[in-house]
Amino acid sequence: MPPATQHPLATTLRTIGRFMRRPEAGSLLGMLAVFVFFVLSAGMIFLSPAGFASWLNVAAEIGIVALPIGLLMIAGELDLSIGSVIPASSLTLAIVSGHFGAPDAIGIAVALALGLGVGFLNGFIVNRTGMPSLIVTIGTMFAVMGLTLGVSVMITGSTSTSIVPADLSKSVLGQFVGGMFAVTIFWWMGFIAVVAYVLHVSPVGNWIYALGGDRLSARNAGIPTERLTIGLFMLSGCAASFVGISQAMIYQSAQVAGGQSFIFNSIMCVVIGGVLLTGGFGSVLGIVLGTITFSMVNQGIYFTGFDPNFGSVIIGALLLLAVLMNDTFRQMALSYSTKKKK
Repeated sequence: MPPATQHPLATTLRTIGRFMRRPEAGSLLGMLAVFVFFVLSAGMIFLSPAGFASWLNVAAEIGIVALPIGLLMIAGELDLSIGSVIPASSLTLAIVSGHFGAPDAIGIAVALALGLGVGFLNGFIVNRTGMPSLIVTIGTMFAVMGLTLGVSVMITGSTSTSIVPADLSKSVLGQFVGGMFAVTIFWWMGFIAVVAYVLHVSPVGNWIYALGGDRLSARNAGIPTERLTIGLFMLSGCAASFVGISQAMIYQSAQVAGGQSFIFNSIMCVVIGGVLLTGGFGSVLGIVLGTITFSMVNQGIYFTGFDPNFGSVIIGALLLLAVLMNDTFRQMALSYSTKKKK
């Protein structure tokens, strides 16, 4: 007997039901709602190449930082030191290659080493002291901030330094494709592919989820929790350094004041993307959707007739709504999983 064919409507409803229990379901619905809102409010200009470029360029910069922050939050950790690593890396590149005239490759290598070093220090202190990563990274943030200011003034006599990148460096890290789209967008896509592989394909992804679920149980199961923690913090520091390097290449200057907005913006992108603050739950797709949603709100307000000063109100309301939606979808997923086991 041939198997009974299912009604297309039943199949569709079942597919929708499975999707609604996914971690990124709320993120996708939120992104679509925001997109439709700004299309109706701003008109075709929001759909123009300039409109897409305005929020994609922002999404790329924040997204590169948000991805490792998302991994850390899934693992139950947090990194606020990115707010000082970004400007510190920009100034490191500008001082080494701009002030002293070293090749760009050397300046980039030193800047990346700075980010990796700060990340290693964060992970090492968290492992050795057991202090919350929030406290540890606040401490390193202020320490790096102070060192950046002191070293910059001592060497250059100023809090800002200019750099004239070579053509190759400019084209790879600071170019605008078509005069509108930053090349950082393509780097962001590369970061997405790498992080998606780590979290959803490689065994390390299961380790990260386990670390966020129960650190002690993860250690007892043989997961190298200390090395994993250090590695995640180093990835966060490296990503922050990369963004700082990219900014120096694009604007051809670097200054001490900068990068602070990335702290809360990246966390908001991750939370809007469905990652729980308590850890153990989230996906790369959700983080990407959350980043796009945040960036559309951040830039879309300028295409409407609304007062841009109210943009923060919309972002704040969006964050609260995202947390409520994410909790709802998580409860749906948990209840479905419980029923399935029974």
